[in-house]
Parts: sequence; C-alpha cells; structure tokens
Amino acid sequence: MTSMATLPANKRLQLVSGRFNRSLAERIAGHLGVELLDAHPDNFANGEIHARFEESIRGGDLFIIQTHCNAEAGTLNDAVMEQLIMVDAAKRASAKRITVVMPFYGYARQDRKSSGREPITARLVANLFETAGAKRLLSVDLHSGQIQGFFNGPVDHLTAMPVLVDYLRQFGDDLVVVSPDTGRVKVAARYANTLHAGLAFVYKQRRKEEKNSVEALAVVGEVEGRTCVLIDDMIDTAGTMVAAAEQLTRAGAARVLAAATHAVLSGPAIDRLKNSVIEKVVVTDTLPLPPEKQIDKIEQLSVAAIIADAIRGGVRGQLGERDLRQAEPELTTGRATAAVACSPPLRGSLHWSAVCRAAVAHATRSPLRTRRPRPCPRCWKRRPVVSADRARRGVCAARASCPASSTGWAWSPSPSRSSGRRCAGHSTPTAASPLPSA
Repeated sequence: MTSMATLPANKRLQLVSGRFNRSLAERIAGHLGVELLDAHPDNFANGEIHARFEESIRGGDLFIIQTHCNAEAGTLNDAVMEQLIMVDAAKRASAKRITVVMPFYGYARQDRKSSGREPITARLVANLFETAGAKRLLSVDLHSGQIQGFFNGPVDHLTAMPVLVDYLRQFGDDLVVVSPDTGRVKVAARYANTLHAGLAFVYKQRRKEEKNSVEALAVVGEVEGRTCVLIDDMIDTAGTMVAAAEQLTRAGAARVLAAATHAVLSGPAIDRLKNSVIEKVVVTDTLPLPPEKQIDKIEQLSVAAIIADAIRGGVRGQLGERDLRQAEPELTTGRATAAVACSPPLRGSLHWSAVCRAAVAHATRSPLRTRRPRPCPRCWKRRPVVSADRARRGVCAARASCPASSTGWAWSPSPSRSSGRRCAGHSTPTAASPLPSA
C-alpha cells in the first residue's frame, strides 16, 4: 500500500470548480501550481444537476470551489445546489477530506431573525453542506462573523483587506475611511488603523415597506476637504453606497471612493454607480463581473493569492495531523531517521511516538508497525503509551537497552516463547540494535 509521502502532489491537494466563477478557480490553481479537476456538472432536460469526477480522488484533500451568484450557468440557488451535489459525489468517491471554498457565501445576510416568523437561512446553508459531507468551510468576508458558528467544523474566514489596502495607498495620506452604516464601523476602523487614516460613518435608515431601499441621514466624523473611502462587504443594488456618497458630498468631501469585497451589482446598481458622485469603485473577483457590468468606474482586484495561501496552509495543517513518517519521507530512510527521532524539540509532541517507532524500525531493519499499539495488560489497560518508569520496571523484554526506558514510547504486548512481551518498536523480543549516531 502506497503511503501519503510517496503519493504525487495532486493526491494530497486536489482542486475542483463548478461552473460559477471558474476563472477565479483557475487563478487559484495557478498560484498553487496544480491542475484544476473537472466534475463535469451539467443539467438534465428538466433542470436537475448532475456531476461526476472523471479522475480518482480517493484519499485526497479535495477543495471544491464555487461562488454563490447568478451567472449564465444558472441562479444563486443553482450554484448552491451544484456545490452540494459535488460534495456528495466526492464523499461517495472516498475523498479523505472535503473543503468547500465559497468566496461569496450565499444567503449570508439572513443570519438572524430581524422580526418574527423569519428563517435563519445562513444556518440552513451551513447545515446542508455539513450533511452533504463537507469537513471544512472557507469563505471571504462573511456578512457577519457569527456565521462561522453555524458550521460545526473548522471555518477559515478570510478577508480581502490586504489587496484593497494596497490599492488604496496610492490615494495619499489624507484619507478618511467611512462606514456606510453603523454595522460596519468595526471593519472600517481596521482599515483606518492600517492606512493610518481618519474614521467616519454615515447614519442610515432602511424603509421597512421597501426592500433594498436606504435613506442616509447624517455623517459622523470630519470629512470636509478630504478624500473619503466608503468600505463595505458587498455592493448589491448600490443604494447604500450612493446614498452615503451623496451625504459625504454635502458634508464637504473633496473626493469619494468606494471599496467592497463582493460586487453583487444586481438590479439598478450599474446605473446608480454611473450617475453617482463616486469616482472609483474597487471590488474583488469573488464574484464574476460580466462584460455588461464592466464600466470605467469599476476596478476589479483578485483575491486568488489569498485563497491559495489559505488552501496551502490547510493542506500543511492536515499533513501535520498525520504521522510524521507519512508527511516526511526522510523519516523512514537513512540516518535522518535517528537524527529527527532523537531531536529534543520533538519530545513531548503528539507525533513523538510515531517518529520513534519509525527510527527503531529503521535501526532493526524491520517494517513499520502501522497498527495502533495494544494496551498494556500489566498496568494501564486502556492506555497504549507506557510511561518511562514502567518501562524501567521491565514492561519491555529489552529492559535497559530498549529506548522506551528513557522516552516512554508506545509499545505493544506480544506473546513470545522466549520473553512473552516485546516493545512496539522491536520486530523480535530481543533487545534492539543501537540507533545510528546522528
């Protein structure tokens, strides 16, 4: 059986993308240096979605990239359902770990009950992916941080702040970061601290009788004669941004810019931005920008490098959770075995037992023991690791010459005609040959 250390790179890290925003997935794959797999999602005549992996994904760390939006391939609901189907297909194809990468989390604004008899749809989406088989979730700039608690598993909440801040530095030091509403003041404060800029916010009120209707009332902060940057997580119909920009202009702002992570740009958003006082709108590629929405005012930046770094870190973390003999091929070959196994910094770590068993196996020229050590029948019956003092009392037949006498390695009792028991690192009940010097 081939170990993970000898598998090709694409068996540890595999990327697959749906039909929504495939260009972003290709850029992520380019940063990672891997090929993008194809699940071949397609629609039946009645609208049902089907997906099938042509290549083997057994035992791999699979990252399924899909942003939730309206596109030529279908609606936002189609995007969510397509990703769920790919997750289920990957689970049934024996993928070791499935991570859903959703740069834009659909239904994120429905994260609480603002009035009675309303759903919390953001929680429902998290439950759907968990039930389908996803073990990890990765998203960029969630509408609210509490969504991380909806998913019963690790959540990587990324931010597009680095790429947006780098772009905004070109506008000089006389900047004022403005939150378009009171709910985004904390996010605006982080931008202001990074840019060493001022901070202000616009007080707004939504009209309950009309959806996507906003009325800006006042500006709190010093904005007169300065360059103002409106910061938000998304621009949907652009009503909030345009209303806030008009208030800033009335307050005496010299220039008004806008920056957002997700360019939803639905309905009248493009027309509103064209006719507004906003000079430049900076967005990212978490959502695709079709040609009809690419106007001169809109500047699109890429977050592919940020997502690629998070994926790379997730794969390294997963390798760290495995035995070191699987993650590092040099642990099982040559003199590096004993050198790594005997290095003091590794002692006391979770992988110390596995490393030491690999070193002893190399010293005795015996194959690695891949089974978990059985509990000791003479002492702690439910603890597979024997302490150093018990090893010195003769738990192992090798006694003082056994490395377990000083390190407390895991051991396995095994009946033998000569001694009756042996150390987990030994292939015979006799004492192990000494480890090679580092």
